[in-house]
Amino acid sequence: MNDIDVREAITQAHHEEWARVVASLTRRFGDLDIAEEAAAEAFATAVRRWPADGVPPNPGAWLTTTANRQAIDRIRRESKRDDKHRKAQMVYDDDSPEPVGAIDDDRLRLIFTCCHPALAMETRVALTLRMVAGLTMPEIARAFLVAESAMGQRITRAKAKIKAARIPYRMPSADDLPARVSGVLAVLYLVFNEGYLATGPGTDPVRHELTAEAIRLTRLIRVLLPDDGEVAGLLALMLLTEARRPARVSAGGELVALDEQDRGAWDTALIAEGHRLVRERLAAAAAGVAPGRYQILAAINAVHTSARDIRDTDWSQVLALYDQLVRLDSSPIVALNRAIAVAELDGPEVALAAVDRLEPRLAGYHAYHATRADLLRRLARGRESRAAYGKAIDLAGNTAEIAYLIRRRDQLR
Repeated sequence: MNDIDVREAITQAHHEEWARVVASLTRRFGDLDIAEEAAAEAFATAVRRWPADGVPPNPGAWLTTTANRQAIDRIRRESKRDDKHRKAQMVYDDDSPEPVGAIDDDRLRLIFTCCHPALAMETRVALTLRMVAGLTMPEIARAFLVAESAMGQRITRAKAKIKAARIPYRMPSADDLPARVSGVLAVLYLVFNEGYLATGPGTDPVRHELTAEAIRLTRLIRVLLPDDGEVAGLLALMLLTEARRPARVSAGGELVALDEQDRGAWDTALIAEGHRLVRERLAAAAAGVAPGRYQILAAINAVHTSARDIRDTDWSQVLALYDQLVRLDSSPIVALNRAIAVAELDGPEVALAAVDRLEPRLAGYHAYHATRADLLRRLARGRESRAAYGKAIDLAGNTAEIAYLIRRRDQLR
């Protein structure tokens, strides 16, 4: 195995094993700092040793064992602290505590730990993206459109608060679930998005291991909360989005826009399951239960996946759903997506006026400039469109999306 193969094996192991290693260490040692640092040291050891020694037969087990040793070494070094007797017991106690809650899943317990209501919502989401999904600080900062340094401070304070408040690592009781589930869903949605359109440099443009894990965990939460409409809505949204994955990146590594995708390559089983969930939620809405954000987003995706061709898309229904979503979520990104539907119904000039109003809040967001570029192209304003594509390319992090944007820009020559 050459050095490139070893680096790819380490990268793949990090994608697949980070959350499992961190969750396992947190369960054993009850400390997020110890878990994260020991996991990071284990992966750093792999980078040093695997090129010379070769990739072990079971990389995940190797990483877990190495991380456990790193954690024990750290605890021994800090054995002069007041709680040395409790920590010394953990060092020699390999028995895992009994699972608490209806589902025995280390990662789900870690998510609920990080999503404790004592933390601000954005902090819950950011911390969980780091600890459970293994996203880097730049990736998380991009998801929140904030500076990397500010995000690092936010996560550090969150871990300190969990330790100071002695927040337990366990599944919350049934009575506690409603207070935490909104943060958990927000986390899983962002994890899924990072997998569906990865932002980190040097990563695959689509990270299936993240989308698959987000779907798996959302299914587990649906078992816990079968009557929660937003859980069902998020699961439907993920399934309908994941169904399009086989058609989203070309053989040449370029992103394929929705209007150019081969709809025959979409996963019909996932679409059928997603549509069934959407119909269930529509029936609940007809009975007077107002839909939440994820249910509306799922309904929008149901419209797209119902059309056999982009020309068959019911854009008036899409716009009506976005109007409903805006009343729940007035974020500029929702407004940007709504403008795309406006362009199909009222024309690119009307949509561009709406998009330009978002500039103060989205100037650093690549999709804002990509949307402007497309609208300007449709208005035959080629020079302005090329400039907007250039800004989008500079800000984009996904390699497949960058390739798509470059092609679209160069076509304007």
